[in-house]
Amino acid sequence: MTAVSSFQVLHPPDWARARGFANGIAAKGTLVFTAGMIGWNAQQQFETDDFVLQTRQALQNVLDVVREAGGDASHIVRLTWFITDREAYLSHQKEIGAAYREVMGRNFPTMSVIAVSALMEGRAKIEIEGTAVIPD
Repeated sequence: MTAVSSFQVLHPPDWARARGFANGIAAKGTLVFTAGMIGWNAQQQFETDDFVLQTRQALQNVLDVVREAGGDASHIVRLTWFITDREAYLSHQKEIGAAYREVMGRNFPTMSVIAVSALMEGRAKIEIEGTAVIPD
């Protein structure tokens, strides 16, 4: 285990290094759970149909909710991504990574990415749920 801030990043010593995410995180504090955030703005309006830009906006929406609880990107310990286009995700990883770092910095929590056939909002290309732990 490696201590990072008030969290412990869990990485078994014989495992290959995780790239862009953590295998596990142990934390204590106030738990914050976000709803699934999609790529629309605060007024629930889509400004784009671009996959990367919707990803950036969904991440910003997660971060905005965490900030409302007094946290920041470093407190996010889990992200679950639901994507409607696996090929768009795979072919734009560099751009998605840049958008991610722009919003989240160098914080790499545990993550899962799940391809789904559709989301409830027809124009949504991605939905992201977040979990944060704000130290007491």
